[in-house]
Amino acid sequence: MSLRAFVRGAAVVAAMLSVSACTWVHMAPGADRVRVVAVEPAGCEKRGEIEVSVKDNVLYYKRNALKVRDELETLARNEAPGLGADTVQPVAPPAVGEQRFIAWRCVK
Repeated sequence: MSLRAFVRGAAVVAAMLSVSACTWVHMAPGADRVRVVAVEPAGCEKRGEIEVSVKDNVLYYKRNALKVRDELETLARNEAPGLGADTVQPVAPPAVGEQRFIAWRCVK
């Protein structure tokens, strides 16, 4: 292997690792007030369902599952205020970079 090929390969690996550490999803205004709960909240009104997705891999590199889960949760929280919801509940764990949430309005 030539030095040039080695350097090019090392640059590609470094770029992939730096991209995998990035958070591509940022919280929208108002989303910080949306709660995430594991079970159906008592006394709340169902406002709808939210389906979100992010890339779970970059080229051949599988992204960190916790980071993917956090980004999916942030996307769901970003969508909740548009439905008049203040709480989201995951329907099932993330799968292939996708996840569904139920949106609830709990504050009266």
